[in-house]
Amino acid sequence: MASRSLQLLIFLSTLLLSLSTSPSHALKPSKPHALFLPVTKDTTTLQYVTHLSQRTPLVPLKLVVDLGGLYLWVDCDSDYVSSSYRPARCKSKQCVYAGAIFACGTCNSASKPGCNKNTCAVNPGNPIDSLSTTGEIAQDVITIQSTDGPSITVPRFLFTCGSTNLLNRLSTGAKGMVGLGRTNISLPTQLADTVSIARKFAVCLSSSKGVVFFGDGPYVVLPRMDLSQGLTYTPLLKNPVSTAGSYFEGEPSYEYFIGVKSIKINGKAVSLKTPLLSISKDGNGGTKISTVDQYTKLETSIYNAFTAAFVREATSLKMTKVASVAPFKTCFSSKGVPSTRAGPAVPTIDLVLQSESVYWRIFGANSMVQVNKDVLCLGFVDGGVNARTSIVIGGYQLQDNLLQFDLGKSMLGFSSSLLYKQTTCANFNFASKA
Repeated sequence: MASRSLQLLIFLSTLLLSLSTSPSHALKPSKPHALFLPVTKDTTTLQYVTHLSQRTPLVPLKLVVDLGGLYLWVDCDSDYVSSSYRPARCKSKQCVYAGAIFACGTCNSASKPGCNKNTCAVNPGNPIDSLSTTGEIAQDVITIQSTDGPSITVPRFLFTCGSTNLLNRLSTGAKGMVGLGRTNISLPTQLADTVSIARKFAVCLSSSKGVVFFGDGPYVVLPRMDLSQGLTYTPLLKNPVSTAGSYFEGEPSYEYFIGVKSIKINGKAVSLKTPLLSISKDGNGGTKISTVDQYTKLETSIYNAFTAAFVREATSLKMTKVASVAPFKTCFSSKGVPSTRAGPAVPTIDLVLQSESVYWRIFGANSMVQVNKDVLCLGFVDGGVNARTSIVIGGYQLQDNLLQFDLGKSMLGFSSSLLYKQTTCANFNFASKA
């Protein structure tokens, strides 16, 4: 009897061992803590570009990063071949999720990616060229690298098919744009929903290479510094009216706005028309953050007051004003201007937010552009009279600042210049785990 019990015990132990080691019962890999995209700055267009693999078989795509973009759109007119491409049919759950419930598209040519009957239609746009077209929503495979090591595959990622003419003025070789805006089908939202990472993403740009993280920190750069620590936070605001090139009536903006209350230069407030700093009911005014605008744009009256105040403070520091260099109007001789860890020693600029104690400080590395060996120009441009958005914080002012977008809490965390911490956004080690 004891022998039979022993045999039964051995049999059950062997069975459990075989089940635990068989592929169908193997433990699934743990979910990644965060994902990331490497970003480089195109020296010709000054656009921020990344690479993402899509389709079956996988094809690496060069894409321009659009912080306020609604979704990923790619050119489907030219050489789009994929066995896993699936158009989203009109009124399907995919179309409802994407908010594409107003228009059904059709195509009279032979079916192919971007040209199918009974699909939901949207309007992908290129904000750099101010152009929009009609395109169909579809699903396909994408892969994206994890900070834990291996790449992650998302098998049914929703995106939009654009046309070849949408590529005009994009970085050479770009096949579309990757949108990080506040929509259900932007890259951050879909990754949070499908991979179960935190509903946060962080942007860290530089004049050479940078990174976009998806998920929560730590965001580690050399020398083993966690950039998610010590951030200052301000609410992300919603503009009730879309700021896209084309949109449906009643559609809100999906770009990222913050509440700048005043501007100070060397601690002194600039005299501004304060109503311009608020978002009006018709969607005008306010301050947004952009990666497709090269430099910060200020509505004309704000620009004039801002530059006049900066010149006064710069003159007090014995800086010499010189002839303008397009696209900049306010330039100085670089002779005699000392260098600091955070760039030229020039007047500091503070974007004052929800209180006097909460401000985004801009140092010389982000305020001044070295246009030649003898001239420094103030890297802000005139956005025009009655500009739709009063202040657009551009890419140059974002460089070597970490910006964390908390979509769940609708908050922005920002670091100010990392140069004071003796690191840069170029110091992420892409060859190893973060």
